[in-house]
Amino acid sequence: MSEEISDAAAAAAFRRLVKHLQHRHDAENIDLMGLAGFCRNCLADWIMEATHADGGDMTKEEARQAIHGMPSSEWKKKFQTEATPEKLQRMKESVAKNAAAD
Repeated sequence: MSEEISDAAAAAAFRRLVKHLQHRHDAENIDLMGLAGFCRNCLADWIMEATHADGGDMTKEEARQAIHGMPSSEWKKKFQTEATPEKLQRMKESVAKNAAAD
């Protein structure tokens, strides 16, 4: 991350992103994965990993609830639709691009 972005600014932007994603349920995880190679679950995993690296203890479900704004099982029931073969292929291609960023 750029050194010009303070931790406080990065945290504020992240909180705004989470709030935005909690509002935009129409942007499904499969669509986010297909377009950008990450989704709400990825953000939750990153939060969990960062918490662990900082000495904290957070479960995968606690992290997903923090990002989804509700238990992930509830989010899935309310907002997740069946993934089409086209969406799955697009996600696969998009995720493959992530290797270059790691």
